[in-house]
Amino acid sequence: MLITVVKSKIHRVKVTGADLNYIGSITIDEDLMDGANIVEGEKVQIVNNNNGNRLETYAIPGPRGSGEITLNGAAARKVSPGDVLILICYAQMTMEEAKAFKPTLLFPNEEDNTLS
Repeated sequence: MLITVVKSKIHRVKVTGADLNYIGSITIDEDLMDGANIVEGEKVQIVNNNNGNRLETYAIPGPRGSGEITLNGAAARKVSPGDVLILICYAQMTMEEAKAFKPTLLFPNEEDNTLS
């Protein structure tokens, strides 16, 4: 049996953009993706602390050190620039693997979404 557990979490980043006319996804500063062990195309759950919306999409890398957090496509309707988000990725593993597994939790600078 496999269970689903938190693999990666980026805690409290601010939305820097919302692009309705993009194909879809969330653009995340590549430094944040690396720090949280999130890969391009990985499924990401987005929790909006400002309005309670939850949605899922996939990650695409943004410029390193930019602090970019942009919701693209239809997801852009669920956020406003400045909203505070929690980004979560999950993994499936056996119960024994899960007992030994430690998720990657990232707490970026809340002012500019960087790791400084």
